[in-house]
Amino acid sequence: MALQLRIYVPPHPLIKHWLAVARDATTPSVLFKSAMVELGRWLTYEAAREWLPTEETMVQTPLMNCPATVINPEAAIALVPILRAGLTMLEGAQTVLPLAKTFHIGMVRNEETLEPTCYLNKLPIAFEPNTRILISEPMLATGGSIMAAMAELTQRGADPSLIRIISAITAPPALQKLSAAHPGLQIYAAGIDEGLNEQGFIVPGLGDAGDRAFGT
Repeated sequence: MALQLRIYVPPHPLIKHWLAVARDATTPSVLFKSAMVELGRWLTYEAAREWLPTEETMVQTPLMNCPATVINPEAAIALVPILRAGLTMLEGAQTVLPLAKTFHIGMVRNEETLEPTCYLNKLPIAFEPNTRILISEPMLATGGSIMAAMAELTQRGADPSLIRIISAITAPPALQKLSAAHPGLQIYAAGIDEGLNEQGFIVPGLGDAGDRAFGT
């Protein structure tokens, strides 16, 4: 059976609440940033299910030895925020995966052609085998930036089946591109919107996540 891209929209009330706060045009910058941090936290929590490698061990309780399951301490885990907006979800992701390494990649979109350009690349030359990678990209709109980021990751040995993407809002154009290029990839989003406007913004969306978070 051929692998297909899977997108999950967790029906968690906290995710729904913080998405509503982020969508609201009257939400001030400081609260918008808090909403994105919370979305990063809860979407990472959901993405970590059956993704983090575990091992069985024994712990000593105050009364006796007890079987226990722990995260494999030797597991390679990486966080990759796509700058600038991806930084808004990074703090929340780090609270769930505090031992993960963080590698930054910066993408800027030409507002006329809607094509991305990479202006910062702090990825390693090669990822360790079996590295779990979590990408934070709040808006999957045209798919240009995420496709460029995925190309950089896979060129460095990243396994798409071990990559998870967390996003506040997604739209069909980006999902279709990812599905065609990276079957087996998994995305965790707070919502899927109907499409894009002529400027390439998701509608109804939540505007420019970077501008709203950083007050620019």
